[in-house]
Amino acid sequence: MPTGITEGNMAEPEPKADVTRKAKRVALVIAGTMLLWLGGQRIGAEMGVPLKYSFLIDLIAMAGFIWAMVVTYQIWRDSRT
Repeated sequence: MPTGITEGNMAEPEPKADVTRKAKRVALVIAGTMLLWLGGQRIGAEMGVPLKYSFLIDLIAMAGFIWAMVVTYQIWRDSRT
């Protein structure tokens, strides 16, 4: 009696679950990056940290946002197919 479930279907996660997981990860990275960047800038200003370290914090934040944009583009591209 066929049930509609094959071994191939069991091994692959559902595409919607994969998209949801990626979207949640992107949201957490964006929120976390923003909080860390704001906190780093505030702490750096209060403690008098040299500008080169503030610039390093900016670069790290930019890397997080660029990663989030790339993954968001991948999610969008996958949802169109």
